This record gives sequence, C-alpha cells and structure tokens, in this order.
Amino acid sequence: MTSLDELRNERIKKLEVLQERGRVPYPVFARYDATLKETREKFTTLVKRKKPLFLVGRVTALRKQGGLIFLNFTDGTDTFQGLFKKNEMYVNEFKDFADTVDVGDFVELQGTLFTTKKREKTILVKKWNMLVKSLRPLPEKWHGLKDVEEKFRKRYLDTLMSSESRERFISRSRLIGALRRVLTEADFLEVETPVLQPLYGGASAEPFVTHHNALDVDLYLRISNELYLKRLLVGNFPKVFEIYKAFRNEGIDVTHYPEFTMVEWYESYSDADSQMAFVEQVVEVLVKELFKGKSFTWNEKDISVKKPFKRVTYASVLKRYALIPDIETIDREALSVKAKQLSVSVGEGESKEKILDNIFKKACRPKIIQPTFIIDYPANALPLAKKKEENDALVDAFQLVIGGVELSKGFSELNDSIEQRARFKGQEANRSTGDKEAQQLDEDFLEALEHGMPPAGGVGIGIDRLVMLLTDTKNIKDVILFPAMRQKE
Repeated sequence: MTSLDELRNERIKKLEVLQERGRVPYPVFARYDATLKETREKFTTLVKRKKPLFLVGRVTALRKQGGLIFLNFTDGTDTFQGLFKKNEMYVNEFKDFADTVDVGDFVELQGTLFTTKKREKTILVKKWNMLVKSLRPLPEKWHGLKDVEEKFRKRYLDTLMSSESRERFISRSRLIGALRRVLTEADFLEVETPVLQPLYGGASAEPFVTHHNALDVDLYLRISNELYLKRLLVGNFPKVFEIYKAFRNEGIDVTHYPEFTMVEWYESYSDADSQMAFVEQVVEVLVKELFKGKSFTWNEKDISVKKPFKRVTYASVLKRYALIPDIETIDREALSVKAKQLSVSVGEGESKEKILDNIFKKACRPKIIQPTFIIDYPANALPLAKKKEENDALVDAFQLVIGGVELSKGFSELNDSIEQRARFKGQEANRSTGDKEAQQLDEDFLEALEHGMPPAGGVGIGIDRLVMLLTDTKNIKDVILFPAMRQKE
C-alpha cells in the first residue's frame, strides 16, 4: 500500500512537470463564464450559442479510456462532466492533462457543451489550465471520513467528501438567515454586546477567564448577553436581539459544548405568555424554511409544530416522570435520596433547585417529544425572572422542549431593582456553599434597573440544538463547523 508521503512525492513530481512544460500551477486569475449550477440550468441556451465556454472546479473523478479522458468536477454549486478527446486537441493539451492532473486538483476548462448518448450534460474540452495542483490526496470515495475524530479535526474534508455534512451546514445558514428575517420583520433591532465582560451574568454557568493587559483587569468570556440587552431596554430600545457566541466552562456531551451559538431577544411591554406565542411563530417559520410544512422527523419520530404547543407545569412533569409528589415541600435531603435512586449525581453544596433541574434533565426531559412548554418554575431557580402575581413561590417562566431536547428558555423579566438585588444575594449565598455556577451581584446592572426598565419578556434559543433537531443530528459537534478537540499525542 502506497504511503501518504509517497503519494505526496508523486504529486510534487507532477507539479515539477507542469512547471517544466511552461504551465503555471497556481495562477492569479481564473476565467469562468458561469457556475456549474448556472451551466446546468441554462444548458440548452448555452448549447445553442455554439461559443466556447470557460468552466472551473475541483476534479472529483478521473476515468481514462485510451484516447479519451472523462472527469467529474465541482465548483461548490454543482457537479459537471468533462471530456477530453485526444484526436480533437493539440497533443500537448491532452498529454499534459493525462500526465499531471489528479483527483483533488482545481482546473479551468475551455470547450463546448453537448449531451452524451447516456444523456449526460458534458463539456468537450479543447484547452485547459491548472488552477491549483493539490499535493495531498482526498479521502477515498466513501461518505465522509471513516475516523469520527478526523471528521471534526478536518471539517474541510468532511464537507468536501460528504454531501450530507455539507447540506447540514447549508441548512444551518438558512435557519440563521430565516431567524434573523423573522425577528427584523417583527421590528426587533439587531445589536452587538461585549464578548469580554468584567462580570459574567445572565445565566448559571462557570465562565472562562482571561486577563486584559492594557487595563490590567481580569475579564470573562460571556456566558450570556442578557444583562446587556436589558440595559438597552432601559436605554429606550423597545425590541432588541442578538445572534451571538456564548462560552461556558463546562463538560462536553452530545448536547453541550463550551462554545455555542445563541439568539436572545427582549421585548418591552411583553411577558412570558406573549413570548411563548412568538416562539411558536418562530419555530413554525423555521420548520417551514427547511421542510415546506409544519412537521419534521427527529430520531425516527414525527414531530408537528402546529400551534398551539402543549403547556405543562414543571411540578407536574417531575411528579409524573420522577415520582416527586410535591417539589415545594420536599426537603433537600429527601431530594438527594430521590436523585441517587434515579442515578443523578448530587454535588456538594448544590441547591435544591439545582438538584431538581438535574433530575428533570435525566428523568423527565427525554420523555417529552412533541413541542411542549414547561411552565411555573420555582422562584429560586431563575433569579432574573419575575414572580407570578398569584403565587410568589413560582416565576413566570417557560422552557420549550422538543424531541427531549431543551430548545429555549424565556420569562417575564424581573425589573424590580430591590428584589433583583435580593435574588443576587441569594445566588451569592449559593456560591458560598460551593455552587460555582451561581450568578454574581452586578451593581452596574442594578443601577440601570433603578433608572427603570419597562415590563418585558425575553427568550433565548440555542441555535446549535435547533440545528440538531431540524437536521436529525445526534451530536452537537456535527453542527459546529470547527469544534475544539483534544490535541493529538
């Protein structure tokens, strides 16, 4: 079996042959008259013109048959066939191509279009130029890379060799475009907030920390943009959103990754109930963007996004699936015993709300398949949400679960600065007992609240998980173009 080094050396020799024969292997300029997609779509018109046409692309297959060479090539928009006929070209044109071109090279082809006896649209090549002589061979012709780790490390080869992987990332781009469109059409203003923050907040998570040399201060990669977007509500921007990268120094599994993409939006004079209705609208638009309908398949299950989505309380879900009869009265010790029975680990210093959340994630969430809003969370679970007027032990919040995956969270935003300070202090108490993910007291944000923030509803959606759901993908790394990997030994 030929080694990679031997194959590379053979290609370097072909590169030298190209140069010896006066051909430039990496020219500045490439000529092309149409993309391959346009060529296929306008094929009949282009044939009737009977004019030589320039096409470009990467060679994906070569078949030599005596005085004929067939090739397939792609420019990223489509794939096309080319044909070299030795007796219809200058001798050096045919020989140079036969002697130096490999699968993976980029070429410029000049010729006329015709249809073969097998009805294959083809360019009959008269002249050609090398655009890029590749020095490493492409993976063999199977669907993607066999080594899963290599698929993540060398995404460029994965998307080159696997149409499924490439289409997944095209779908991701389409979804983000549709999401941005539905928000801007609803009069939300797109904004940008700091990635480096002097205090991290807006979510319960452990941050990444770095140091700013010029300011001589430690800064944190944001775990959320929530507190900055709320400052904009104070500043007379009534509807704002941001599609952004967030960073949480946490473990990696099939639905969690330390660097991920979120969208968050906030609307003045709104509440959790109206935001649930808007989330339904957003999800419906995104499903229609990909599937032209109101349903899709996830994990071999048909999921319908017809409105309205089901609504169930957090307590009722835990009662049904985890057999916890009353989450308000159960004490931490009894809850810890129940968690261990369900194979849910309990960390030292974890709050009752944290243990409940971990039980929900393990025992309840995987069983919720059709779009369902989980509502009425314990007040201490969400320190930035407003309490319900009829029951101050609960907050006016929701979580959307689809296919057993948490897709979004939203609530009526707490805008009482005095109560917000008390909630932050409660979080600091949790931190003192060992909860590394507890939120910090943010004096600057509290000062902004004291100036007055209008009543508002807000929502956050994990875009990576959204893409996973709508492309029926089971590992979050498969929807992230370049995930960070442990270094090879």
